[in-house]
Amino acid sequence: MSAGAVAGRARDTATPEEGGVRELLEPYRAGRLELANRMAMAPMTRGRADDVTGVPSPHAATYYRQRAGAGLLITEGVYVNALAKGGPGIPGLVTDAQTRGWREVTDAVHAEGGTVFAQLWHVGRMTHPLTLPDGELPMAPSAVAIEGKQIFTRDGLLDHVTPREMTVAEIDRTVRDFASAARRAMEAGFDGVEIHGANGYLIQQFIADNTNLRMDGYGGSVTGRLRFATEVVEAVVTEVGADRVGLRVSPDNAENQLAETDARTTYRALVDALDPLGLAYLHVLENGAYGAIADLRTRWSGTLVANTNGPAPSSPAAGARLVRDGHADVVALGRLFMTNPDLPARLADGIPLAGPPTEHLYGGGAEGYIDYPAATDTGVPAVA
Repeated sequence: MSAGAVAGRARDTATPEEGGVRELLEPYRAGRLELANRMAMAPMTRGRADDVTGVPSPHAATYYRQRAGAGLLITEGVYVNALAKGGPGIPGLVTDAQTRGWREVTDAVHAEGGTVFAQLWHVGRMTHPLTLPDGELPMAPSAVAIEGKQIFTRDGLLDHVTPREMTVAEIDRTVRDFASAARRAMEAGFDGVEIHGANGYLIQQFIADNTNLRMDGYGGSVTGRLRFATEVVEAVVTEVGADRVGLRVSPDNAENQLAETDARTTYRALVDALDPLGLAYLHVLENGAYGAIADLRTRWSGTLVANTNGPAPSSPAAGARLVRDGHADVVALGRLFMTNPDLPARLADGIPLAGPPTEHLYGGGAEGYIDYPAATDTGVPAVA
């Protein structure tokens, strides 16, 4: 398939604003982070791992290597224990085989001079017994179900089930599982890990007051609702070092039926608690009425990765403005990296960008995954 045919699968194209993305092309250095530019590839679920073993797809090394021109690559979400898995084709960092599979990815990225972090993920109530071992119920802070929506399983779309409330012992074990997965990430050669505390998954389920109805030490007050998040971060920091740990948050994000009635107060408290640790970065996804990026920037002394999420892909020019205005140090871009594997080079050369993909986002094989060529390619990369 020709490069033109591949680009033709996208809805439209966009030309970078003349001189409008210069800030994104500058190198960034802070602590252990040594990035060739200020662009991160945002974590994006692709659902192509072996569904039984959780080992990354044989094509994963090619996929990430093709995009190693990003200053920072953040992988798709990787489950930290068997109950953390959200759906078919999600990879893990729990077994030796999974760790070896990710080693192939990190070796490929490092061979291209790239930097890659593994995103550690627990979906909480956002899964289904068909996805979990022995048909177990999903775990969550409280037994609060998602109503009127369905979730994808190996048998197609099914109604959400009511999760069971986690015991304190299960909370403690899950904290240790995040730390264990972080240790495996180091064994697999990752440069660091990003803890997924956003998008309505387990950590944010503890933070949000409509999904956390607990009255013990993990609920009730803002401090109680933040306790699980802070314990996970502290455990991972103890395991691998603060300068190898990032945290992703999405304040005031109603995704997956979450409600945070005072996101400003809540996330200011979280940032104030974690800032002294000296994390590698804070990744703020802004997708609500609360202007979280600008507000939290003033309270966070370290690297801030900014991500705006909406119906259309984030604009590189808008990201450059965030850097220019001092609101962000690095900007995470997602869907544009799917169809433009050499996105930084295209922006540097003023080459028109392919629009976001319209098919093959989740599951499958090479198609829609590793067959988007770089602008300089004469054809599609060979499929192993």
